[in-house]
Amino acid sequence: MDSLARFAHDRMDCLAADGVVRQLHAMQPLPEMRIRVDGEEFVNFSSNDYFGLAQHPAVIAAMRAEHMAGAGASRLVTGTHTAVSALEEDLAEYAGTQAALVFGSGYLANIGTITALADKADLILADRLCHACMFDGAKLSGATLRRFRHNDLAHLEDLLKAQRAHCRNCIILTETIFSMDGDAAPLPEILELAKRFDCWVISDNAHGIGFMTPQPTAGHIQMGTLSKGLGGYGGYICATKPVVDLLISSARAFMFTTGLPACVIEAAKTSLTLLQSDAALRQRPRQLAKHVTESLGLPEVPGAIVPIVVGDNDTAIEAALQLEEHGIWVHAIRPPTVPKGTARLRICLSAAHSDAQVAHLIDALKKVL
Repeated sequence: MDSLARFAHDRMDCLAADGVVRQLHAMQPLPEMRIRVDGEEFVNFSSNDYFGLAQHPAVIAAMRAEHMAGAGASRLVTGTHTAVSALEEDLAEYAGTQAALVFGSGYLANIGTITALADKADLILADRLCHACMFDGAKLSGATLRRFRHNDLAHLEDLLKAQRAHCRNCIILTETIFSMDGDAAPLPEILELAKRFDCWVISDNAHGIGFMTPQPTAGHIQMGTLSKGLGGYGGYICATKPVVDLLISSARAFMFTTGLPACVIEAAKTSLTLLQSDAALRQRPRQLAKHVTESLGLPEVPGAIVPIVVGDNDTAIEAALQLEEHGIWVHAIRPPTVPKGTARLRICLSAAHSDAQVAHLIDALKKVL
């Protein structure tokens, strides 16, 4: 065994000892939020497709109507497809901002934006439960990074009082709905603190589209994805035109990556239209989540994510395996995705789930837990 293979083998042994080895499964999507995994069929309660738009007939038709499979190069090289420009106009209108910019993914949108706006002269204050890509962007920027306790406004204010005066600019990072805990940030209060201390805010709305009301205020950059609630793929930033112009010319994650295919863009545009025009569609995932939390005695959540924290990794894995025996697919979330000692089942509700599927989920969870 060569030294590289030996290194990989030894590292995998360490990961296995910690219970955090990941595996890829052969998955085939089926109608009605069902999937076939490694030859077995399950109801999928791990998908971020909160509104069932990934398999919506109108979204599929929009994708098939476009005859170009790829963009060919960076948008700065081959130009911007008219479909992308139209989607960016729709996203800006939805968010109440002057402009929007589509990136290749939500990960690229966050690291590209943060690194374009901050460097070693600046301060970044991030909620400790922000998504990994926000922390990666902060570290890549070279700025001083400090984490504040989750949704703790007093701790954030203390950090601002102690450190804001010693840096050129300050960016506050948060999520609107947190991906692993399912709770919401006190965004209006964070924006008010940012105004008092002359800071900028980047809010990750990846899991909040359709659930959270946009907050277009000065110094606020709204980030989101096309790949969760909208059922497609990609990421975006909504901000003032000067900010978007700056990102086009300096966000390396935008400049040096191939643009998204027009078929993906057309699908996202259709999804956004459907989501905005159908109030019942927007309400159903939250209603199902409320039914699940009430049935299990869990705290109510603002969106479609219901976390069930079990503690250690082995317990989470065992609970997920027992749910598989009931025909339910729920992934066991473990470190480093969540803090050590907080392994959990992450239940995701979708408008495409039937009442019978949700009733079966509740019954299975009561038996397993």
